[in-house]
Amino acid sequence: MREFIDSNWWAIAVAAFAQLVLFLRWLYRRIRNEEMNRLFVEDMALNHLPHIYALLVKLAEKQGIVHSPAPQIRWIDLRNPLRRRR
Repeated sequence: MREFIDSNWWAIAVAAFAQLVLFLRWLYRRIRNEEMNRLFVEDMALNHLPHIYALLVKLAEKQGIVHSPAPQIRWIDLRNPLRRRR
């Protein structure tokens, strides 16, 4: 009887460890994907949008369209809603 109980506990321990490893792997990938998305959006806002707005202004001026100034980039820290905007 003792050998049966020990083998059951080993099976449960191995299954629980496998579940933990899979969960940690999923969590790491999710965090990494969020970080990559944040960096992509930040790169687009800081490096590419000013060039796009400049080209749109040139096109508007060439066609005689009155345009408004480029909007300011306002960052909102969603991780800490009490912190003020930068």
